[in-house]
Amino acid sequence: MSGFIIGLTGGVASGKSEVARRFEALGVVVADADLAAREAVAIGSEGLAEVVSVFGADMLDANGALDRAAMRQHVFADEAARKRLEAIVHPRVRTMLRTACENALGPYAVAAIPLLAEGGGRRAYPWLDRILAIDVPRELQLARLVRRDGIDDALAEKMLATQATRGQRLAIADDVIVNEGSLDALDAQVAALDARYRELAQAG
Repeated sequence: MSGFIIGLTGGVASGKSEVARRFEALGVVVADADLAAREAVAIGSEGLAEVVSVFGADMLDANGALDRAAMRQHVFADEAARKRLEAIVHPRVRTMLRTACENALGPYAVAAIPLLAEGGGRRAYPWLDRILAIDVPRELQLARLVRRDGIDDALAEKMLATQATRGQRLAIADDVIVNEGSLDALDAQVAALDARYRELAQAG
């Protein structure tokens, strides 16, 4: 059972997935908020039943699953609707992540939470022992996003504008990986943090 939990966060195209993969390669359990969010509204779940009760059956596809495109369109233009959806999904995601991390075998576990700063930071996740932010210069982040998603600069700028700023993420971080170099450089940074987290977990 892991009593020591690291929150992993970073903006879009910052390299969170690459970092998470490296922790997993070192034998660390990584619980993913994006996967938990899907599970929270899976077919047959209480979360999906609540979504239907709040937003109506129009939000379901032909198979009875959440129609993500329709829901995205609905909440994108309506701040109040987005907050109602978050009130259904976020508490369930937090509970699932915490349970997965606490039940993980190993000296510590990682909760990968892309929207940690946007979702309330430490106030919303008081059970995180440390927060690790993946930081990348904005210009490089934009270039990676354009290349990764095949979109234009204007859309990439819009996507970044909906997220927390670098400063907001760094303000809640105990540890920072600056991901502007090679993948080998990333290996070294993750290995150093892994050694540190193992020590802290043992001491704690």
